[in-house]
Amino acid sequence: MEKWRKRVKQLKRETYALYLAYKDTRVSWYARIWVALVVGYALSPIDLIPDFIPVLGYLDDLILIPIGIFIAIKLIPEPVLTECREKAAVEMGEGMEGGWKTAVIIITIWVSLALLVGYWVIRLAGNS
Repeated sequence: MEKWRKRVKQLKRETYALYLAYKDTRVSWYARIWVALVVGYALSPIDLIPDFIPVLGYLDDLILIPIGIFIAIKLIPEPVLTECREKAAVEMGEGMEGGWKTAVIIITIWVSLALLVGYWVIRLAGNS
């Protein structure tokens, strides 16, 4: 069980380091888009496959997120990633403040997307 806790902590730190890299101007625009998608999905309470579905529910958490993080790491320049990992380790060791801000941003994005899809569906239904 301790091994899993360490792995989860490492995954959280890596996700936060990617978030920090996203904000760095030395990272290319396409890497920033990919990182935003990966970090947003990793921190989002909404999954492609809901967790309550046996076995398949955790498939995205066990496979998709690590693959997305792996690709994101390859897209970020090594000096930037090293610097962000060090900063993430320091900040997470001290206890991150503003975690609720990140949650609000992610929830806002999901609600906005849901509203856009709802608007699109209503428009399509009205044109039929």
